This record gives sequence, structure tokens and C-alpha cells, in this order.
Amino acid sequence: MQDSQPKPSRRGFFFGAAVTGAAAAAIVALPGAPAPQAELPQSRPAPEKGGGYSLSDHVKRYYKTARV
Repeated sequence: MQDSQPKPSRRGFFFGAAVTGAAAAAIVALPGAPAPQAELPQSRPAPEKGGGYSLSDHVKRYYKTARV
């Protein structure tokens, strides 16, 4: 029996990736399209007396994973 579908090739993959990238670039470059804006998280003000270490959530998660 022969397969009715040909094997995918690298050339086809790269062609598809290039077309997808060009389409995404064209959509972003359209006039009148709003540019996506990323919101930055608000950082805390620096402590007045030095220091600066705080036991935040991500530090607590690290300590949990680093336990032996």
C-alpha cells in the first residue's frame, strides 16, 4: 500500500513559518490597529534605611522547592 499523503518536508515547514511571520507583521503594521501595551507591575518604593530583602511569594516558592 502506498500512502496518499506525501511526507512533510523541511522546506514546506520553513515556507509556512515565513508566511505566518509575514502575515503577523502585516497585521501589526496596519494603520489604525492599536499597538499591544503590556502593563508593568507596580514596584514597591526602596526602603529608607537600606536592606531591601523581602520575603515575597516567589522567594517562598523557591524555598519550598529548594528543601532537601
